[in-house]
Amino acid sequence: MKIKDIITVLEEMAPLAYAEDFDNVGLLVGNLENESNGVLVCHDALENVIEEAITKNCNLVVCFHPILFSGIKKITGKNYVERAILKAIKNDIAIYAVHTALDNHSQGVNNIFCNTLGLINTKILIPKQQFLQKLVTYTVTENAEKVRNAMFEAGAGTIGNYDNCSFNSEGFFTFKGNEKSNPTIGEKGKLHTGTEIKIEVIFEKHLQSRVLKALLTNHIYEEVAYEIYDLQNAHQNIGLGMIGELENEMDEKEFLLYVKEIMIARGIRHSAFTGKKVKKVAVLGGSGSFAIKNAIQAGADAFLTADLKYHQFYEAENKLLLADIGHFESERYTKNYIVDYLRKKILNFAIILSEENTNPVKYL
Repeated sequence: MKIKDIITVLEEMAPLAYAEDFDNVGLLVGNLENESNGVLVCHDALENVIEEAITKNCNLVVCFHPILFSGIKKITGKNYVERAILKAIKNDIAIYAVHTALDNHSQGVNNIFCNTLGLINTKILIPKQQFLQKLVTYTVTENAEKVRNAMFEAGAGTIGNYDNCSFNSEGFFTFKGNEKSNPTIGEKGKLHTGTEIKIEVIFEKHLQSRVLKALLTNHIYEEVAYEIYDLQNAHQNIGLGMIGELENEMDEKEFLLYVKEIMIARGIRHSAFTGKKVKKVAVLGGSGSFAIKNAIQAGADAFLTADLKYHQFYEAENKLLLADIGHFESERYTKNYIVDYLRKKILNFAIILSEENTNPVKYL
């Protein structure tokens, strides 16, 4: 199996278009066309993890955090990033990162976080904006079903838990082809009138080329009329963070002790107790201070995230319990999810969970 075939599966799990603009996801090191003899899944592709991949005969390392995040001008081995890249290149090991592509997915990092805590009735905390488009096209009745189904197959028409979604209306059309035209219906040089179906579908913007190809391939007209609009609607199933509910409410201290045990957190920094029970919980794996206001607006009783600064704890404003459980800890089960996903999709192939603990934060 080639590396590019495994990447196809990874991008089904976490489409790169879902990633944040600042991020660096996808294939960071290596050749797509190389044959893969095994996949090692880790949290951070550090030098010791690359060494582990060599030992376990895996030439593709799938990491959550990108080892290459910002541009570098030299690779001399002077720091941990350059040493990992040098070792990977020297041993012909590819590195692929998922990061915010999986953060933003409805089944990704924060869903894993919620499931681990046993939260129910979950939804995205900060839905992704400016990610949806609408296509409007027109065709005769006998061609409408074929066009619709082709666009559905290309990924259009999915809204939340529903697919094959479209709006169809009937209208009256006119056209007259010039001498160079070759009309499917009517004759060139003559005014033609009739009935058409107007078809409207929405889709995620990165699917535009696929949807257009499906439309143009399956439409019977010589000249296909269509319009594409950017939508202001938030995408309710893609975005950062999640919010859900505990099956049974807890006291604040009881809740934090529960989180500490389940997430294997060595320590939790938190804001002052509000004196209220915890029922509604917001989570955002990794650095999530930017979402404190979103958690408050969503009515969360507690917000679990990481990397909070001193003054940010004041932002709780006694409206919710704010807790920093640790960056690694908040994402710790992500690599397990990736392994499980790949093993279900790629049978009889070496998919190995890294045994290296790459958490850089230590506790006394």
